[in-house]
Amino acid sequence: MKARLAGWIVTILPALASASSDAAWEEFRQAIGESCRSLVDSPDRTRIRVEVNPFGSDSFGAALVTVDHDDTPDRMVCIYSKATGTAELTAPFADAAISGQN
Repeated sequence: MKARLAGWIVTILPALASASSDAAWEEFRQAIGESCRSLVDSPDRTRIRVEVNPFGSDSFGAALVTVDHDDTPDRMVCIYSKATGTAELTAPFADAAISGQN
């Protein structure tokens, strides 16, 4: 009986750990998306796209934020602290066509 129980535990634990880890990463991504989106100051009908990096770095989560208004979208980077759960948004990048950069 003990051998069966031990065998079952050894078989099921990796699956439970993986499922928990997947759920935790998804929760992390949602927290970044919500935090970054809340930092954008724009009219309600403005399209905001938040592309969350799946894992970030050791200390930070990251997302690309694009705000479509008028004919020119604003592109920014959102940095999310894994330690504090707070996010910051950069100023928009200059348009590559205007600045002469490719």
